[in-house]
Amino acid sequence: MRRSFAWLGEDDPERLDTALASVDGATLTAHGTQRTNVWALAWALECGEGWITRRMRVSALGDGWARTLDLRRDDDGGWTSAVTTDGEPDLPPPGLDHPGGLDGALDCDLGLCPLTNVMPIRRLGLLDGTVEEQVLTMAWIEVPSLRVISSAQRYASAGPGRVRYESELRDFRAELTVDADGFVINYPGLARRVDPR
Repeated sequence: MRRSFAWLGEDDPERLDTALASVDGATLTAHGTQRTNVWALAWALECGEGWITRRMRVSALGDGWARTLDLRRDDDGGWTSAVTTDGEPDLPPPGLDHPGGLDGALDCDLGLCPLTNVMPIRRLGLLDGTVEEQVLTMAWIEVPSLRVISSAQRYASAGPGRVRYESELRDFRAELTVDADGFVINYPGLARRVDPR
């Protein structure tokens, strides 16, 4: 299955996220962009069997600066990152904020991008509407800095086509509307899906 998506920001109507995702069984590859009036991202995601992140590459560009992140998860659950920087924006440095703090985490979560919610939604079986709350540790990629932070997140079924989501790091709660494949349609306060054309 190959699908294209676009989401328009609700918190920032100038932000547009796009993604092209390919699903093969319980694996996912995807790439996309995130654009605002101030900065732009390009990213590529690889997930192995069970919707588990293997690699996320992100490039960010702003006025007079650029940086890249190559985030990897190995088969033993360890995370590493390689970064490049050009220019000196007023942003935290890119890469792992606390090396070792993500050991055992299964997912990356690209800030402001609804695409990366699909991995825990599918892996936990939240589409059947009967799964109680699950607490997960995510490798949350802050944008546009590309700093990677350990983030405790809660997911639970909330009825057909709905998922309850909570992020402790951002003190944020929402009920996501998702399609039959688990991809976000509406992320209240953040983004809503629009026609990708």
